[in-house]
Amino acid sequence: MTASNRQGIGIFAALSSAFLLGLAPVFGRWAILSGFSSLLTVALRTGLAATMIFLILLLFRRQFLYIFPVGLAGCFLAGAINGFGSLFYYMALGELPASVGQLLYALYPVFVALFSILDKQPISRLTVLRMALALAAVFLLINPSGANIPIPATLMMIFSAILYALHIPINQRVLYEIPAPTVTLYTLLAMSLVTLPAYLIFDRSLPAAGEASWLPVILLTLVTFTSRFTLFLGIKKIGGVQTALLGLSEIFVTIVVSHILLNESLTIVQWGGAAILSITLLLAAFEKPNLQRPKGGWLAWIHPPQIAPIPWNLED
Repeated sequence: MTASNRQGIGIFAALSSAFLLGLAPVFGRWAILSGFSSLLTVALRTGLAATMIFLILLLFRRQFLYIFPVGLAGCFLAGAINGFGSLFYYMALGELPASVGQLLYALYPVFVALFSILDKQPISRLTVLRMALALAAVFLLINPSGANIPIPATLMMIFSAILYALHIPINQRVLYEIPAPTVTLYTLLAMSLVTLPAYLIFDRSLPAAGEASWLPVILLTLVTFTSRFTLFLGIKKIGGVQTALLGLSEIFVTIVVSHILLNESLTIVQWGGAAILSITLLLAAFEKPNLQRPKGGWLAWIHPPQIAPIPWNLED
């Protein structure tokens, strides 16, 4: 596969993931407004998505179930981190409009770049420019005149963005050696091991019988399953930072769909921020992804096992 084809597949996968992830807060907010609690919503969508991909691989692609121990540890670490982030995300989504919540969540590419630097992965000047534009855009998006955004929910959403960003470079390390479906399965399983106990320990509430609609939960599950696979495919092809920056396009999906389904809208100032974000997406065409394995870094322990060569004896 040529570099251009690899980049094309990566960009398509990253944009597909962004489109699907843009639907997630809308369906999540819809489920919460329909009667599902925040913790039940995140537990159902994660657990059902993990079950779905496990059954698909078990029935049709069993070879993707194999993973080496250190890779499994990396997936479980990334999944656990993302699982805790999901808890904060959906608790914040219970108090924030879907569009505003996703706009706050758009800070995660900045944190991805910071974590990548810690992992000794080089960041281009164009990437730095795009991050600066993204920060300026988010500042406009979360400071519309007259808006009253709850501070605790805002902090929870930003913290969830930090945790989401943290899991991306960890998964990128694993993806050097492991196919995207395998990483998707074990990351979602680890997320389920966090979200399901959290619901059972701290919530246990159930929606009123006959009143809550399961449609948003089902749609959220499908979006979660598909978006994880395309996300990891994008990371594998073009790297974590570029995938995260392309992921900013999910904001526009959230804005449009939340307006249609939830009757949400943005101010003129917020639209200005959205326009700046669109510039960062257009600049992606000029980026050159660096997929070389970093030497050292805080995630250097995630690597495949070294197999010792067979000591052939030519005299036998």
